[in-house]
Amino acid sequence: AVLAYSMVLGDTFSALFETFGLNVSREKALVGLTLTVLLPLCKLKDLSSLAPFSLLGIAGMLYTALAMAVRFFDGSYAEGGKLAADVAESLRPAIGTKGASAVFSSNAFILICMLSTAYMAHFNAPKFYLELENNTIARWNTCVATSFSISILFFIGIAAMGFSTFGGASNGLILNNYSTKDSIMGFSRVAVAFALVFTYPLAFVGCRDGTLEMMQVPKEERTDAKLNNLTYIILATVTAVALKITDLSFIMSFGGATLGNALIYVYPALMFRSAVKNLGDDATAAQKLEVKLAMAFAALGIGMGTIGTKMALAKL
Repeated sequence: AVLAYSMVLGDTFSALFETFGLNVSREKALVGLTLTVLLPLCKLKDLSSLAPFSLLGIAGMLYTALAMAVRFFDGSYAEGGKLAADVAESLRPAIGTKGASAVFSSNAFILICMLSTAYMAHFNAPKFYLELENNTIARWNTCVATSFSISILFFIGIAAMGFSTFGGASNGLILNNYSTKDSIMGFSRVAVAFALVFTYPLAFVGCRDGTLEMMQVPKEERTDAKLNNLTYIILATVTAVALKITDLSFIMSFGGATLGNALIYVYPALMFRSAVKNLGDDATAAQKLEVKLAMAFAALGIGMGTIGTKMALAKL
């Protein structure tokens, strides 16, 4: 997730500079943003101060979805549209004729794996639960259900508008398909950049804490100095990789097929099975039945991940 964020931010800020008539490469934009903005944010120890910016980010994503809908319905990028000639040939609409039957293509597994990356936030759940005001299970369930519902609507709306506008020419970062001369989508780039910048630390902290857990560093030894040093190392590594890899669709599909499916389908099922097993004779019949259902989903995730990984690699 952190790598994908860096790649998107590099593309987005480069396009924003071009909108204002400045020729700044993707590499320079990403390095400059990382040093001046992302690094200070990732060094924060308390992320609660970012909550207001997260709300503004959500508003920005809503604007982006509406702007994409406007451009779809006004036909600006359709053949002969007023903005169609302002984008590269490879990014112009390529609408096929297969219709709904295309969903049965093996390429659909690539989309499924990409969608898996949308919900790779499980590692932050304990932290969010502990920081939730009046953190009862009932309030937590309401928070999760509401957040997921809003996210699902966003994903469906943006994916539908983007693909309906550009079809097979849709870029891994759909905003790349829109002209840098398009003022409406220019504001969308600003909104997306704002949203990603202030949610970047949330994904980064999960990555950093996970690294500390794998290194088995005790919590009492996680001093500010050690956290900062690890932050420098991880952020430098991620930025270096983001500078070399430009195909976001591959990262999303491959990452979704491997880490995404593991985090969503496999690991939670294994954890739940272990928890029920530890209950011993106290486990209810419903819980034992739920274990079987969870393991069935784990098997489904492994199957989709295997096929998705193969399809993603075949696209290289």
